[in-house]
Amino acid sequence: MAERTPGKLLVIACGALAKEIMWLRDINHWHSLELVCLDAELHNTPDAIPQRLHDLIAKHHPHYDQIFIGYGDCGTGGHIDKVLAHWNLERLPGAHCYAFYATESVFNNLADTEPGTFYLTDFLARHFDRLVIRGLKLDSHPQLRDTFFGHYTRVLYLAQRDNPALLSAAQRAADFLDLRFDTITTGMGALGTSLEHQVLKLQRRDEASCAAH
Repeated sequence: MAERTPGKLLVIACGALAKEIMWLRDINHWHSLELVCLDAELHNTPDAIPQRLHDLIAKHHPHYDQIFIGYGDCGTGGHIDKVLAHWNLERLPGAHCYAFYATESVFNNLADTEPGTFYLTDFLARHFDRLVIRGLKLDSHPQLRDTFFGHYTRVLYLAQRDNPALLSAAQRAADFLDLRFDTITTGMGALGTSLEHQVLKLQRRDEASCAAH
């Protein structure tokens, strides 16, 4: 029988959330939380995410009493939820990171108010050059910028933390795209509250197990 890791919560997450999850773990002293990530660039091929998640869950499931999935739907059309139903696991709420950072109600209002919005998070502001400029080959084919972004009206930076360097990076991204720039500080939103819920759930499980013995 595979040996389980007692008193540990495994979070299997998108690599785009790794820095934020580790920051939350450290400032909250969630010593029970362990993290495994899939490559954030899988978002370029979202159809591949569910199978990769399934394989990673299958690998770690025998060793942990509690696993939580650090993904939204992320463009998979409900297929992540089908994987999680098979394993009876929970994930972050909402369709994507913009929704769970801003909260779904706030994001939906933002999207309805100005549909032509290109969103940035701390991760995307940090990696805009790699993921957008070089990822879409806008460095070698600058004419593609208006093809891809011609219908956008603004860049909205959803900031997780007050970081002047990232704010400047987000502004540069908007300048590159020649779009109006706005910013909102969301904090960690439902990422923080969901992880806290999972840690507390693990603590209650451990307390119940100790009481039973």
